[in-house]
Amino acid sequence: MDAPAPSPWHQGEIALQRLLGVDVRMDEVGRRVLRDHLIDQHREFYPLLPMVVLGAVDREGDVWATLRAGRPGFLHAPDALRLTVELAREPSDPAEAGMEDGASLALLGIDLGTRRRNRLNGPLSRHARGFDLEVHQSFGNCPKYIQLRQVRVVRDPSEPPAMPPIVSRGLDDAQRALIEQADTFFVATYADLPGGRQVDVSHRGGRAGFVHVGEDGWLTIPDFLGNRFFNTLGNIALNPRAGLVFPDFSTGGLLQMTGEVELLSDRPEGKHLEGAERYWRFRPHRIVWRSDALPIRYDFTEWSPFALATGTWR
Repeated sequence: MDAPAPSPWHQGEIALQRLLGVDVRMDEVGRRVLRDHLIDQHREFYPLLPMVVLGAVDREGDVWATLRAGRPGFLHAPDALRLTVELAREPSDPAEAGMEDGASLALLGIDLGTRRRNRLNGPLSRHARGFDLEVHQSFGNCPKYIQLRQVRVVRDPSEPPAMPPIVSRGLDDAQRALIEQADTFFVATYADLPGGRQVDVSHRGGRAGFVHVGEDGWLTIPDFLGNRFFNTLGNIALNPRAGLVFPDFSTGGLLQMTGEVELLSDRPEGKHLEGAERYWRFRPHRIVWRSDALPIRYDFTEWSPFALATGTWR
């Protein structure tokens, strides 16, 4: 008798699924939805996008999340096993240091105008126009907490940002306000597994004010009901590092942070946000503010009804 195929999930993800008693069901789901190739639907999706979210790990092992923009078509799949990303190098982006040839990378294709998204990860191969990303894992996601926004292009995506990045160790008042008013951010995590490094980058959304910045500099973040994949939290269970990026959609600014992260076993300080199933905390140890990082803007059009059903810290 042939041995059963290994689980599609790693041990961190399985541990969290088991806590909820859904590990058997999620094993079945994972075998059905986690793919080592891009289906035609996703191959047709990527060339439509003006923006992509990336997660990368630098030489020090710090993980960064970033948003990069281009003219639609800068993402395309020559075949089902790779995605071509045509992006020039961006030295001001701290995530760029983790995008060397052979590095493991995470990618999230997300259309904020339709709530469609696809995640994939794998090793990259650099070439003159950017890089190819080999598809190790590809899967769709539910659109629950995505706010609808319409995109505007304000400068040629090939033009680099005019303003230099500002690097710091702590959040200033303006940065704290950006976080506490945010309804969207993205988080990158990774785990070093027997089969190699696996990086993930994920969307997080809620009502404005769903992320709390404490006086001690820690961010407290609720985890709302989702698909039970636990890609982000499963990685954190194995490796307490994360990279967060908070976009200012109205100005094109990006607040990027890398630091330590922990899962909480109980409600923080006895407080509870409506819709939260659990919580995690993040403390940045390096912060990069890039005021005009993106050549595009996103205009808010509609709240996610799922986000409106969640609470805030206010």
